Amino acid sequence: MKYICFLLILFLTSCIEIIEDLKLNSDGSGTFKYTINLSSSKLKVSSILALDSLNGEKVPEVSEIKQKISVFKKTLSAQEGITNVNITEDYNNYIIKFQCDFKNIEYLEIALKKSISTQYDNSDYDYDWISFKNGTLIRKSPVFYLNYINQFSSIDIEKMNEGSYNSITRFSTKIDTFENQYSVRAKSNMALMVRVTPNQIIDNQTILNNKIILEK
Repeated sequence: MKYICFLLILFLTSCIEIIEDLKLNSDGSGTFKYTINLSSSKLKVSSILALDSLNGEKVPEVSEIKQKISVFKKTLSAQEGITNVNITEDYNNYIIKFQCDFKNIEYLEIALKKSISTQYDNSDYDYDWISFKNGTLIRKSPVFYLNYINQFSSIDIEKMNEGSYNSITRFSTKIDTFENQYSVRAKSNMALMVRVTPNQIIDNQTILNNKIILEK
């Protein structure tokens, strides 16, 4: 758990951009991508990683971070219905990109739950995040880390105004209706994007929630 707490401190003291990109095919299969970009604060991140501790938490070596990511990748690759797992790590600019293909949304959610649990001292992570049935996609905010962020001061949380969280959903067919008022529809009518700041997610844990119904 201390490893997760350190990463949260790192994010809170840096300008972070997160891009969550889900592509869903008509048969329910698809590709999931997730990017964490700290390049705009790379000097600050480098200075933090040079410390022994920060706010009472041990600062891990880059090698330890790589090891955690390796375990996550190995666990995810072993899950049923998941293929083509790829993670790229740029420790000069502090950009981590992850992607995988999935057989259906249910396999993706189960696989991510098991893999994320390896980052929480092997504790269970059980949060229903997404479902797709009969042409209807229901998405929720990825709130598994919010309880830990809420332990930090309001001043630290306010710093997250400088970052962005981008949730993108792509389809192979056109969209009929959607419920999230922050959604921006693509001209093709086959994709939606919700762009908020990380602290908006903290203030409103349902801000990324969406119910998207596709055209028949």
